[in-house]
Order: sequence, then structure tokens, then C-alpha cells
Amino acid sequence: MSLSLIIVALAAFATPLLLAKLNISTLPTAVAEITVGIILGKSLLHVVQANTTITFLADLGVILLLFLSGMEIDFSLFQNKQPQTPLDKKKAESSTQYSPLKLAIITYAVIILTSAIIAAFFSFSGLYSNFWLATILFATIALGVVIAALKEKELLNSRFGQTILLIAVLGEVVPMLALTAFASIYDGHASQLWLIGILFVVAAILFKRFRAFFDFFQRINKATTQLDIRLAFFFIFLLAFLAERVGAENILGAFIAGIVIKLLEPEESTREKLDAIGYGFLIPIFFIMTGANLDIPSLLQEPTVLILIPLFFLGFLLAKSLAFFVLKRYFQIKNALAGSLLSATTITLVLAALQVAREVQAINSEQAGEFLIAAILTCLLGPLCFNHLFITEPEDTQKIKVNFIGANILTISAAQQLDQWYDIQLYTDRQDNYQTYNSEAAVKLLPDLKAERLIKEQAFDTDILVLGYRNYQLNYQLALAAKKYGVKRVITRFENRDIMSNLGKKMSAAEIEYFNSADVNVSVLRSLIETPSTLQILTANESRIFEVVVRNRLFARKQIKDLSFANQVTISRIFRNGTSIAPHGNTRLELNDHIVFMGKSADVPQIRRTIEKMNE
Repeated sequence: MSLSLIIVALAAFATPLLLAKLNISTLPTAVAEITVGIILGKSLLHVVQANTTITFLADLGVILLLFLSGMEIDFSLFQNKQPQTPLDKKKAESSTQYSPLKLAIITYAVIILTSAIIAAFFSFSGLYSNFWLATILFATIALGVVIAALKEKELLNSRFGQTILLIAVLGEVVPMLALTAFASIYDGHASQLWLIGILFVVAAILFKRFRAFFDFFQRINKATTQLDIRLAFFFIFLLAFLAERVGAENILGAFIAGIVIKLLEPEESTREKLDAIGYGFLIPIFFIMTGANLDIPSLLQEPTVLILIPLFFLGFLLAKSLAFFVLKRYFQIKNALAGSLLSATTITLVLAALQVAREVQAINSEQAGEFLIAAILTCLLGPLCFNHLFITEPEDTQKIKVNFIGANILTISAAQQLDQWYDIQLYTDRQDNYQTYNSEAAVKLLPDLKAERLIKEQAFDTDILVLGYRNYQLNYQLALAAKKYGVKRVITRFENRDIMSNLGKKMSAAEIEYFNSADVNVSVLRSLIETPSTLQILTANESRIFEVVVRNRLFARKQIKDLSFANQVTISRIFRNGTSIAPHGNTRLELNDHIVFMGKSADVPQIRRTIEKMNE
């Protein structure tokens, strides 16, 4: 055990605490750890020195960093899903005529072209001669930094967020593959480049062999075995070993191992444990030692350094600059600029690329240091500019649309109470009801209630459809038509007294929600007798019972006591995967939890928007 390792461990522990104490949220932790390493290492204090143990742990850290980067990639984003229902097709036709995948591919193609042009400038000017390595470096994007920034702004499920995320995914996958080819060719193994295919074959075999592992794992796992973590490290070591044997870099094997584990769809707890091992132990050592090994005083003795660092920094920015002109065709100008600047952020793959380049002697330590400092500067500028420039896109502020078929005292009353939270529209075919309620809410009179008419009048173009007629047969037929059209949620009134009828089962099978006003009244009366305060809770104007679904990843694994609105609500129940949970202050929320709580009506809209905003 060395003193340097103890100091590095203490620095890894203290760095995030210092960031929290100083309330610095825009600086990526990796950049802070590299900066701490610079202070502790060769550049300033000289209290941390590399030795065999620290070097081994740092090398393991970069392998695990690339493994976790592979796990960041969500390949479902690359599925260009075709509209399955008439409503999906209509939404696609009325959209901005682009898919995030196509736009990301076009944008990243522009980034690669711009990176090549900038690399050519450096090569022809003699400032840095290796054209291919420079192109790879300028084309890299820090996926982890981009995800963190988008998650913080709750944009992961918006069109803008999906587009920027996909650009970042391409900015990690494409340079990684290019780096592997570059290292093989530069190291004189170009003839063996085809052997890299073996790596992907083995990865496919592992995926097929262990596809059902995590279902089985849930039944047999215990704290003393942690089979999911053992499997992950088996994949890492096996594929990293194979990568080296076929002439590739071990980081490519680790990256592919992360992709395989991701495709196996492990539980969120597995990802958390791997993150804990990586970001809690090994990866900080790699980042700190990267800074500690950087000798800035020696760099500054070179006359070209003061020129090359700003030029490399400018190169990272300019490589993503033309992305702005692509993005501004589909998004607001400020957001296009914010997205291009965030995409200019790079650090993770630059560190790996520089390490590989030094191993194959494609770059000297001075040039590596210049690229590294320039990359650090992008991490300072990118997130800061993104947070300052981004403004909400119009599509992100739209309310959930709820259409009611049938205008009567029941639907009108419900519509009036929901109006402040939802976009409400009512439809009726009865002239008398239209005249009675038209002044109370937005009611549209139709000549009939045939499905074709409702489709033509856009009554089915909604997020939630409520069928409120007393005629349950009519409601049932319209509900089936609405589900076929593609309406996600259909709620129908079902006033059927025939105990032999199986319509209820048919509606459940068709995923149609239904209610019976008589049953509701009986349930309320029974509850009122058993618990006298029930009616007050249900009908109070100030406080009521509400339910929200956790869609926002910001709340995943967060304890109830740490919620910013914990003092505004009383959470009575959490329903998770069909199981009821009695919550307490230390209970952690999970994605897709259904939370039943009591709160003031005035506070609920903001709480609901925050928790239910898709940010997965």
C-alpha cells in the first residue's frame, strides 16, 4: 500500500463533496477530478506519483469507464419505428417531417466532414501532422456529459433531447470503431483487421447464451453471490482479452461488453452496483492519475503550446459548429446553438484515444497534454452554455389532451375541474345538451356519433378519451373503434346491470378502462360509513387525493424524505409492479411507480408535471 494511493482515494472522496459545498453543478465530475490530479501531481504539489498498483487500478478504471459507456447506449433509439395505428400515422404526418434518428445521422455526418477539414488544416499547416487521429479526436462527443445535461433539463424524451442524445451516441460509437482501425493500421496489424469480427461474433454468442440470465438470476441471487456483477466482469475480461489477441484495443472489448450487458436488460439495481464499482472506486483513480501525470510546467516550456491549446480547443468547437445549421431547421435558434455547443463537449473517449495513441507512438506526451487540456476546456464551456441558452420547445409545453364524448352533468363537471391541467374538448350529438352546456365548457355539436364522423372531427386525436353516455353499448363500440384508431387510454362509462354480460371482461382484454356510477356511489357510501372523513377528503376543494406515475428519471432511487415537495403532500401508498407498498421517509422511488398522495389542489399541477414528465 502506497501513500500516493491513500492520497488519491482521499481526493476521490473529497472532490464531489467540494463541488457540492461550492454549489458547482455545471462542471462534470471527471473534469474536477482531472483538475485535482493536476494540483496533486507533476504540475504542482508532486504528492501523487504513479506506481505499479495505481497504474493497474487506473488502467482497470479506463476499461470500466468504456464498459459503462457501452451500457449508456440505448439501441431502441435506433429503431425507426413505423406508425402502427391511424393515430400514429397522423401524428407522424403532422410532425416536423423528421425522425430524431435521421436528423442525428445527418448531423453527425456533417460533424465528421468538418472534423476531417479541421484535421487537414492542422496537417497542412504543420501544427499537428497525424490527420486520422486528429479527425477521430475532433469527432468525439462525451456521451456521459450529454446524458447528464439532458437529464437535468428533463429532455431525454423530447424530440430535441432524443436528437442530441443520438448525436452523442454516434459521437462515441463511430470514433471508437475508427480508433480501433487506426490503432491496428498504425501498429502494423492492418492485415489482421478482419479478425476484429471475431470479437463481435463472440459478443453475439454471449448475448444468445445469456439472454434469459437475468430472469433466472432474480430467483437464485443472494447478497453473497452477486451473480450479475460476476457475469459483467467475466464479459469485460473475456472481451478485453480477445480484443488484444485479435489486434484491437482492450477498451473496444470493454465497450462491446457494456453493449452486451445493456442488451441483456438487467435490473436497475445491477446498473447501480456497476456504477458504484466504477464511479465509486476505479474511474476516479483513472481521472485523477490522468491529471497527476500531466506535466504542465514542462508543456509551457514548448513555444508552440500556448498556440496549440487554444487552436485544439477551437478545433473541438468548430468541428461541431456546422451542426448548428442543421439543427436550426428543426429547432429554435437558441436550442440549435445550445445543442451544438453541448455536442462539442468531449473528454471520455479523448482520454482513451490519447492513451491508445501513446501506446502505438502516434502522438507524443506534449501533444497529448495539449489535446487533453483543450478537451477539459470544452467540458467547462459546453454544459455552461447549454444551461444558459436552452429554452423550452413549444411541443414540450403542450398539455395532455382529454376528449369527452357526451356532454352531461357528469362529464361537464369533470371537465371543469380538469381544465387547468389538461387540454379539454367535449363532443355531443344532442342539440339540447349542447345548448345547455356550451357556455360551461368547450362543447362541439356533431350530427351523429359514428366512428367515421368522430375520426373526421378529430375526436379520437387525443391522449385520453372519455366516453360518458349512459348507453353502454354505444360507449363499448366507440371504445373499440378508438383503441383500433390508436388512442392510448380510453375510459368508458359502463352502466350495465346484466350480471351475465361478459362485456367487462372484453373491455379489460382490450385495455379499456371502465367505471359504473352506481358501484362508485356504493363504494363511497361504504367508505363514508367505515371512515367518516373519506367524503371530506374526496370532495374538499383545498386538499384531495391524487395519483401520479413516476416517469422522470431524476426521481429514480430518490428517497421520499429528499423530495423537494415532501412537505406539501402526504404519500399514502405506492403501487409498484402490482404490489402495494406502505411508504416511509427512507422509501426510494422507482420508475413507473404509481404514487397515491394527498395534497392541495393548487400544488398538484406542478408536482404532476415534474414527476410524470418523460425523462427516461
